[in-house]
Amino acid sequence: MGASVRLVSVQDAYDDLLQRTLSRIPCEFGRLIYLASTRDYNSGTYHHEGLAARFQADTARKALEIAHRQVFYAVSAYSLEELVSELEKYLQTSRENPEGFLRAWQKLEPYRVAIPLEANPTIARLFLSNIRLALAILRFRREGHPTHP
Repeated sequence: MGASVRLVSVQDAYDDLLQRTLSRIPCEFGRLIYLASTRDYNSGTYHHEGLAARFQADTARKALEIAHRQVFYAVSAYSLEELVSELEKYLQTSRENPEGFLRAWQKLEPYRVAIPLEANPTIARLFLSNIRLALAILRFRREGHPTHP
């Protein structure tokens, strides 16, 4: 019985996360980056103050981990065209200078932290490759090169 109560709690925390936080982020790639940012880079543990206040800390961590993994796999399954569109939306919501953003993302590759700890290695490599391609396409388009229909 304890296990079923815990699962319900994780589902409740997950639903709360979707409704209160993730639904306010305008694109799936933005959600991915947000969820990755809730993970401590030294320990790999997730933390969300609001979620932990409403649910047990362990339940909140599990809900964040599940959401991160689900959003990662959803974004990883995007076609290159869909990924370019998502990155464009994310770039627009970042309020950063587009050229500086693209240059930094191509050189520093901060999107690497978006990969969940337990992600399938092949999918993780495909994700990184597709992000690099999508960034190159965005930069190419911004430099005034026409797009093909």
